[in-house]
Amino acid sequence: MPPSPAFRSSAALSFPLLGRRVLLRPFETADVPAAHAVYGDEEVMRYVGSGGAVPPEETARMIAAYRRHQHEHGYACWAVVDRASGELIGDAGLEVTAHGVELGYTLARAAWGRGLASEAARLCVGAAFGPLDLPRLAALADVENPASARVLAKLGFLRQGREAAFGRPHHVFELTPDRFATSGATPSTAP
Repeated sequence: MPPSPAFRSSAALSFPLLGRRVLLRPFETADVPAAHAVYGDEEVMRYVGSGGAVPPEETARMIAAYRRHQHEHGYACWAVVDRASGELIGDAGLEVTAHGVELGYTLARAAWGRGLASEAARLCVGAAFGPLDLPRLAALADVENPASARVLAKLGFLRQGREAAFGRPHHVFELTPDRFATSGATPSTAP
């Protein structure tokens, strides 16, 4: 089923989206090798998609799909770059799925446990409810991945239930602009 035209934003985002420690920008074809360092890591990918590392060709297809999604919808999964090092450390962004517009994020192991996923996700939500003016966001978190569920809870997402996705049980979350505004999780911006 094709996505509703309501999922196409007429607003143009200004990139990069700047956080205190990360920046988000659209992926470029040249990002494939750095992205594959993330997507080719079995441990990083165990809760992403079908679970497990992907081959380089799949990483290239993923980046091409993100670029196409950006062109078609005005948003996508974006490259997450560590501002201090300039290194691409993963992705975070918005994608049209069967759940509506869904927030997702995947970070390299070296970036775990430092609050960078929360910072990147907060920038995505700020863009969704700010310039993109989206009415709601969805998110899924594998039930075996409590760290991802904690990131969503910090942003004000509410658990709506449970369903199977990619052959595994997932919690389904939802966030509205009003809920985000009252959660105290305002967009993190650079000083």
